[in-house]
Amino acid sequence: MAEGDKIAPMELDEAKARELEEQFDSEIRFRPLAPLAARLVGASLVALSIFHYYTAGFGLLSEVLHRGIHLSFVLGLIFLVFPFSRKGYDQPANASVIRPLGISLFDWALAIGAVVAVMHVPFIPLDDLAFRVGNPTTTDVILGGILIVVLLEATRRSVGWPLPIIAILFMAYSLYGPSMPGILVHPGATVSQLINHLYLTSQGIYGIALGVVATYVFHFVLFGVFATRIGLGQLFLDCAAWVAGRFAGGPAKVSIFGSALFGMISGSSVANTVTVGSLTIPAMIRMGYKRPFAAAVEAASSTGGQITPPIMGAAAFLMIEFLNLPYTTIILAAIVPAFMHFFGVLVQVHFEAKRNGMRGMTKEEMPDLREAFKRDWPTVIPLIVLIAVLLSGYTPYLAAFWGITLCVLVGLLNPRRRMSFTEIFESLRDGAKYALAVGAAAATVGIVVGVVTLTGVGFKISYIVTTTAAQIAAFVGTFMPADWFGPQALTLLFTLIMTGVVCILMGCGIPTTANYIIMATIAAPTLGMLGVEPIVAHFFVFYYGVLADITPPVALAAYAAAGMAGADPFKTGNTAFRLGLGKILVPFVFVFSPSLLLVTADFTWSNFLVAFIGCALGITFLGAALSGFMLVRTVSWERPLLILAAILLVVPELTSSLVGIALALPVLFRQFTAYRGGIAPA
Repeated sequence: MAEGDKIAPMELDEAKARELEEQFDSEIRFRPLAPLAARLVGASLVALSIFHYYTAGFGLLSEVLHRGIHLSFVLGLIFLVFPFSRKGYDQPANASVIRPLGISLFDWALAIGAVVAVMHVPFIPLDDLAFRVGNPTTTDVILGGILIVVLLEATRRSVGWPLPIIAILFMAYSLYGPSMPGILVHPGATVSQLINHLYLTSQGIYGIALGVVATYVFHFVLFGVFATRIGLGQLFLDCAAWVAGRFAGGPAKVSIFGSALFGMISGSSVANTVTVGSLTIPAMIRMGYKRPFAAAVEAASSTGGQITPPIMGAAAFLMIEFLNLPYTTIILAAIVPAFMHFFGVLVQVHFEAKRNGMRGMTKEEMPDLREAFKRDWPTVIPLIVLIAVLLSGYTPYLAAFWGITLCVLVGLLNPRRRMSFTEIFESLRDGAKYALAVGAAAATVGIVVGVVTLTGVGFKISYIVTTTAAQIAAFVGTFMPADWFGPQALTLLFTLIMTGVVCILMGCGIPTTANYIIMATIAAPTLGMLGVEPIVAHFFVFYYGVLADITPPVALAAYAAAGMAGADPFKTGNTAFRLGLGKILVPFVFVFSPSLLLVTADFTWSNFLVAFIGCALGITFLGAALSGFMLVRTVSWERPLLILAAILLVVPELTSSLVGIALALPVLFRQFTAYRGGIAPA
C-alpha cells in the first residue's frame, strides 16, 4: 500500500452486515419465498422470539412442553425456508397448485408431520407418559419414527450431511449390537425400544441439548442481535481501532480486538465474522495483506466469540446443565482461555505485519473515541445490566430478558441512534433465524446422546482410548526421563492428544455445538477416569471444538470471510486453522495445571502465574515458528527448536520448562543479534 493511501473510517452498516451474513452463512440463508409465504415465515419467526422473550421474563413452561414448542417451530420453519437441495435457492418463488405459496406440497407435508410428531409427547399426561416409557403404544412408535426421519432431514437441510450420518451410524450400532466386534458388542435394541428411548424419555431428542438451546442460547442470541442493532457493535469497533489501529498492521489488529469485544455480545462465529469483517477485511486488503490472509485473520479471531464472556456460544450454556454449575463459574473459567485464543492470533498477526513491513493506521484514519462515546454510550447500559443480573445469581435467561428489554428502550429513546418499530420486528425475526439450524442440530445430537445412554458405548470407548493411550505411554516412557512424566501423566498426555485429534476431525464435518455435545458425552468421562476435574475435561473438548468453524472442509467462519475478501475458501480455511494453532497448546496447560481456569479446587496464584507465563511463552514461540519471523526472519534450524521449546514450556513442570527455555535461548540470541546488527526485518 502506498504511504499516501488512506483507509476509510470504519463505520458499521448493520443492513450490509445482515446481507453479508445471510449470503455467507448457510445456516440462515433462506430460499426465495412468495410474498405471502415470506410474511407467514416472518410472523412465525417473530412469534418464536416473543415466546422465548416472554417465558424468560415471566417463567418457563414445563420442561417437555417448552422444548416441544421450540422444536415444533424450528422443524416446521426449516421445511418452509430450506429447500430439499441447493438448486432450490436459485428457483423463483412462484406459487402454483403444486407449490402453494412457493413451497412444495412435500415440504408442507414434512412441516406438518414434524409439528404433529413433536407436539404429541408434550400433550401426553405425565402419569400416562411415565407408564408408556418402556411400553410405547403403536401411535408413539409411528410418530416417534416420523420425528426421527424428519429431524434427520431437517438437520441435513440446515447444517449438511455429516451430523445426520453420525446419528444414523449410532442408531445402527444400537440395533445391531450383537454383531459388533470385541468390547463393542451389546445385547442390541429393537426398533420399538430405540424409538421409545429417543422419543419418550428426556435422554434423547427432548434431552439436555435441546433444552439448553430452548432456554439459554436463544435468549442470548436475541440479545446480541438487539445490542448490535442499537450501536454497541460500532462502539466496540471504535474502541478496538483506537487501541490497536496505530500499531504495525493496524487493521489486522483491529480485527482481533474488535472480534474480542464483539464476541462479548455474539456467540456466533459467522455473525462475528461478517459484522467485524465487513470493515476490517477491506481495510486489511488495502493495507497490503493478501486476501486469504486477511480473511483468515478475521475468521480465526471471530471464532473466539464462542469462548468470550459474558455471552458465549451454546456450548457454554450446555456446560451449566452437564456440570450443574452456575453460569458465573463458567464465565470466570473462560477468561484466561479466551485471552489465550486472541493472544495466539495476535502473535502471528504481529509477526506477519513486521515481516512484511506493514504500517499502522494514521491519526486521520482512527476514529474519534470521544465522539464515539458521546454518540453511543447508552448502548453499554444493557450489557452492564445483563452482567450485573448474572453476577447477582439470577438465571441467565432472566439476565437476557432484562438485557433485551433495555436494548429496546435504549433503541427507542436514544436520539442519536433511534431504532424504529420496523427494526425491532427485524431484530426479533433475525434472532429467531439462528435458532433453526442450531435447534435441529441439538435435537439430532440428542439421538447420539440417547444411543450412548441406551447402550453404554461411552464407557467402552473410554476404555479403548485409555488402554491405547497407556500402551503408547509405556512405549514412549522408555525414552523419556522418569522425573518429567510418570506413567499416569504420560497416559493422560496421549489421551489428551487422541481426544484433541478426534475433536478436530469431528469439527471437519459438524458445527461446534454438536461437536462439543458428542465429545462431552464420550470423551469427557474418559478424562474423568484419569483424574481430570469435570470442568477441566469439558473445557478441553469445548476449546478444541471451537476449531470446528475454521477447520476445513466445513469452516463456516473461514468461508464467510473468504467470500467477503474474494479469496479462495479452502486456502483461507487452512490459513485460519494455522492462525488458530497457537492456542492448541492452551488446553494441555489447563489440564496439567488447572489453576489456569481460576475456579478449580487446587487454584493457587503461584501455580497460576507459572502456567500463565509458560503458556504465553509457548504460544509466542509456536507463533514465531509458524510465521517464520520473530525479530527478524527465522532460519531453518530455529523453527524446530521453537516448536519443541513451545511444547516443553506448556508442561507445568519446572525441569521441562527450563529445558524449553534453554532450547529457545540460541534462537533468541541469534534473533536479537541479527536485529541489533541491522538486518532488515523483511
